[in-house]
Amino acid sequence: MSTESTGLIGDSGSNQATPFAEVSPSLYNPELAPTKREGRRWSAYNIFTLWANDVHSLGNYSFAIGLFALGLGGWQILLALGLGGVFLFLLLSLSGFMGEKTGVPFPVMSRISFGTRGAQIPGLIRGAIAIAWFGIQTYLASVVLRILIIALAPSAETLDSNSFLGLSTLGWISFVALWVIQVIIVSYGMEMIRRYEAFAGPVILFTMIALAIWMLSKADWTIAWTTPDSLTGADMWLQIIGGASLWVAIYGTFVLNFCDFTRNATSKRAIVKGNFWGIPLNMLVFGAIVITLAGAQFRIDGRIIEAPADIVQEVPNTLLLVLAALALLILTVAVNLMANFVAPIYALNNLFPKQLNFRRAAFISAVIGLVILPWNLYNSPAVINYFLGGLGAILGPLFGIIMADYWLVRRSNINVPALFTTDANGEYHYANGVNMRAVVALVITAVAALLMAFVPAFKVVSEFSWFIGAGLGAIVYLVVADRRGPFNDVSGEPIAVASTH
Repeated sequence: MSTESTGLIGDSGSNQATPFAEVSPSLYNPELAPTKREGRRWSAYNIFTLWANDVHSLGNYSFAIGLFALGLGGWQILLALGLGGVFLFLLLSLSGFMGEKTGVPFPVMSRISFGTRGAQIPGLIRGAIAIAWFGIQTYLASVVLRILIIALAPSAETLDSNSFLGLSTLGWISFVALWVIQVIIVSYGMEMIRRYEAFAGPVILFTMIALAIWMLSKADWTIAWTTPDSLTGADMWLQIIGGASLWVAIYGTFVLNFCDFTRNATSKRAIVKGNFWGIPLNMLVFGAIVITLAGAQFRIDGRIIEAPADIVQEVPNTLLLVLAALALLILTVAVNLMANFVAPIYALNNLFPKQLNFRRAAFISAVIGLVILPWNLYNSPAVINYFLGGLGAILGPLFGIIMADYWLVRRSNINVPALFTTDANGEYHYANGVNMRAVVALVITAVAALLMAFVPAFKVVSEFSWFIGAGLGAIVYLVVADRRGPFNDVSGEPIAVASTH
């Protein structure tokens, strides 16, 4: 694709042809370009398998089992997850439709509301969070791999007693092995990620269901639906609603950059169908597994587990333990690829479109995820709470601003070619490429979000901070937004590239 485009594109809002400016190489490369509609490959099944993997992540299991520990019983946990699933279905469908229509990734999508240069702000916030969690999740997976290696070769335990930069020799071997595997998968692009997710989804579902059945058999086919400390009345309902809200907040990153995947979706119908089976329905299956695992263990010995790994370690058969550990590794890699690897790749491409492609950006992201020594980050509450927690708090306002601009101000009328031009008259050039109205709205609402996250006085509403932040972001932006238009709806097909993802 040439970095220069000429000609006319039909404006759906009028019968006249609308010229578009020259595509700038500082904003355009094949990774950032819109994808052609013909040849897109992400079907409803592919979108479903994204959620089949991500919903069943180890972190999500720890969160949901934690609801049991906080005093919610079986039906209350299902209700909390069900409510969260309905909210997520709606939010992710709105976010996904944006990608299906425009064919562009999140950093380019952010140019609509923040400007061609201002889009670096949301892109870098999302990318920084993702890179840090990529490293942390790789480390957590390496812990499982260490357990697996020692189970297969007990003599390897001698390599696990020293320490260099915070990891033992076996720890470094495990981490680097998983790091290399992920880099290899991603080096083949989004198509390989799509195939891996499609493979991993059924493996994870089968494994977790099998683990739940095994635990149920150990508990004589009965479970504890509640604990002696179960909540009742108003406290119970507040915990249910708070749990649903936190469940949505967990996906605060994904609702922002879901367009990274749906830009390759075959249709809006595929997004709705994939989301429906993958989110509310899959989350109920997830909830049933959580209740079975936690309730069965509590029935057996009165102990509340923290994660599925606690159960895997107790599998008496070595072969079954190995298979279960492998499934957890497959799962963690699948979640890491989709949730934490794709976002920084596009963020870096948006920063350096002339120098980078998908593979180079992937390697740089992975290297950063290694050199930050993520196990030290994970073991530092200050880093997790203040750095990652602080950045995470801003995701709600970002989502509100971007959604309000796209759906309420522009009514989804987007001039896709104008997203790739530095022309001063371009629709998204604003003031030197930055929409200061969006920046001001972000600053104001980010301060409010950070106060809710860190000031003890706001602890009572902290569980609802993502929704409050998103709502404030939308409201403040709608107050300051320029509604004069015109908002042209122009297809990106003339500058689009074939969808190889």
